[in-house]
Amino acid sequence: MAGAAVLRRSARRVARQVAAAHSLSRSALQQPERLLSSQASPEHGPRGAVSGSELALYPPERVRNFSIIAHVDHGKSTLADRLLELTGTIQKGHGQPQYLDKLQVERERGITVKAQTATMFYRHNTTSQDSDGQKYLLNLIDTPGHVDFSYEVSRSLAACQGALLVVDAAQGVQAQTIANFYLAFESNLSIIPVINKIDQPTADPDNVKEQLKRLFDIDPSEALLTSAKTGKGLEQVLPAVIARIPSPPGKCDSPVRMLLLDSYYDEYKGVICHVAVVDGALRKGDKIASAATGRAYEVLDVGIMHPELTPTGVLYTGQVGYVISGMRSTKEARIGDTLHQAKSTVEPLPGFKPAKHMVFSGLYPADGSDFEALSHAIEKLTCNDASVSVTKETSNALGMGFRCGFLGLLHMDVFHQRLEQEYGAQVISTIPTVPYIFEYGDGSKVQVENPAALASNPGKRVVSCWEPTVIATIIIPSEYVGPVIMLCSERRGEQLEYTFIDAQRALLKYRLPLKEIIVDFYNELKGITSGYATFDYEDSEYQQSDLVKMDILLNGQPVDAMATIVHNQKAQRVGRELVEKLKKFIERQMFEITIQAAIGSKVIARETLSAMRKNVLAKCYGGDITRKKKLLEKQKEGKKRMKRVGSVDIPQEAFHELLKVSNSK
Repeated sequence: MAGAAVLRRSARRVARQVAAAHSLSRSALQQPERLLSSQASPEHGPRGAVSGSELALYPPERVRNFSIIAHVDHGKSTLADRLLELTGTIQKGHGQPQYLDKLQVERERGITVKAQTATMFYRHNTTSQDSDGQKYLLNLIDTPGHVDFSYEVSRSLAACQGALLVVDAAQGVQAQTIANFYLAFESNLSIIPVINKIDQPTADPDNVKEQLKRLFDIDPSEALLTSAKTGKGLEQVLPAVIARIPSPPGKCDSPVRMLLLDSYYDEYKGVICHVAVVDGALRKGDKIASAATGRAYEVLDVGIMHPELTPTGVLYTGQVGYVISGMRSTKEARIGDTLHQAKSTVEPLPGFKPAKHMVFSGLYPADGSDFEALSHAIEKLTCNDASVSVTKETSNALGMGFRCGFLGLLHMDVFHQRLEQEYGAQVISTIPTVPYIFEYGDGSKVQVENPAALASNPGKRVVSCWEPTVIATIIIPSEYVGPVIMLCSERRGEQLEYTFIDAQRALLKYRLPLKEIIVDFYNELKGITSGYATFDYEDSEYQQSDLVKMDILLNGQPVDAMATIVHNQKAQRVGRELVEKLKKFIERQMFEITIQAAIGSKVIARETLSAMRKNVLAKCYGGDITRKKKLLEKQKEGKKRMKRVGSVDIPQEAFHELLKVSNSK
């Protein structure tokens, strides 16, 4: 037995020695690979430290600021990954795919929500004999592709002098491609067309070149053919960026001026601001001031995103980076503000156009005692998402909450999801509405964002109403033109344009009421076109319309959080659907619940939720009928008393269902 134990110990010792030798040999084999990856960028190792003296080697003429713009799912984030790997900013195979998509909501949905910046260092060989080449600093900004986040795109383009317009080689030009092209074109940016995904079996780059020529007057010879997935053609992208995109304008010897591009809140460092240095240089320890608020700050830390926060101690003219200045309140970091040297007078930089909110919704804590926690969560999140407007409001049904303005329904949905995931907030959201204008008989006009605020005042008669409209661009395969035209007609649309992009695809432009598209229009459009339709919209003017306010009443009491404004022709059908949905989701009580939809004093739909009741006749076996009637009358009186003092709890699911119904066709 002792000998067997000795043999077992000896065998274990030999096994450990073999495993160690195997590990050592594997490490030795991997050493050259690690050495090669570390030589990807000789000046700066991957995610290595960068000093201010190294940044000084890049004057404005050696800096290029560019963004990547495209329709959803055309390969922007994958292309950004490949460029980061090509320059040695991140190591190939290390980290997660779509490296710059850092939010959990972006990972789950597979879309880009926040524009992200990364600084890359690149050695450009001008000729085949030039072995050393010139070193360039490239600032890349990956932007969202969905129409709801076009404000993020416009802010990103303000820090750039050029853009890569990425188009899928199989899908071709889509609705958001057109919208993003014109955003870049109006900003006077140099545009480099990149036809991506050429490795796909259905890729047709020649057809895409023709579309670019026909729609944007882009020379087909300027388009770059790439596959971000396989790496094919990527070697020509960065040389094209250096050759075709101009260097940032700016005066190196002027006092520092910076454009505040974005900001977010960090629990330990406070507000972190992303800035583009337009003039001068910014150093750690400098005193800076805000042109908007006039408040002064000391620069505690400054650096670049390489691709994570990398302190450098200085930022020079034309460079994009971050600044930590001790801002503790998110209200101090105003997007589009000019930051400049303290105690000096500078001309403020042109900021951004204010975000135009298209959808308004009420946000309330699921538990009324969590109002302060929700308030802090919204304040911190709006620092990172400046396109949301927030005002406090009170509802009789839901208590204290907030009325928030969003750029679209997906924007609202993502905001709710980030509140829950990043801050643990549990919220109830009301039916989304759009801003209407009502005119009274005395000539006064009022803009209504919350239907509950439109009081039924007998002394003031509404004489006319206006609702916001949008110009919608829809690109579809030509065989789906008929169903799409029918859908737009049902949504009270007015056709403005009907053209063919090529033999297979048509472009439709419609003027549609914003109310008709904010909830389920896009889903229905995708459904009737088998997922092939692309949709984009831009805001247009207000148009006169026949609108009415519809209230939901429970036992005769209006629920202000469920009030909505609908078109008069749809009021009866929408009201009937609303009360039917509520009947399914409200729990039965010990008393009868009457659910009504009403316009003014006129009830247009009604459902009754019967009471739960005890069988009081169970103990009566035969006997006089008057005894049974007496027991039933007694129970009936008790139910009436309960109805007077009872309250009805509306579950959160009911609000979500109303959201789906409130704009159904």
